[in-house]
Amino acid sequence: QVQLVESGGGLVQAGGSLRLSCAASGWIFGTNFMGWYRQVPGKPREAVAAIDRDGSLIYADSVKGRFIISRDGAKNTVPLQMNSLKPEDTGVYYCAAGPVTAFYWGQGTQVTVSS
Repeated sequence: QVQLVESGGGLVQAGGSLRLSCAASGWIFGTNFMGWYRQVPGKPREAVAAIDRDGSLIYADSVKGRFIISRDGAKNTVPLQMNSLKPEDTGVYYCAAGPVTAFYWGQGTQVTVSS
């Protein structure tokens, strides 16, 4: 089992920045893959950024050049730095982890970007 706790959501104006963080605990091999997803009401959950098992970074086209995902191995946290935020970035952001791909999920944190 892996437990994931997100923090850092909130309200920000367009063009601003927010930093989300995800703290993972539990089965260490369950966090080989870690990523961030977001969901807007009425739409499917979409991948935003992830760190794959080999350490490669994956970004959705919509956030490339604006968001930065990283990993602190010692603390087993995965921050997501979000810059130049747009109203369309609004949604509930979920941290995910798994041995291969997303399997465990956090509770989510709300990000609202006002225009």
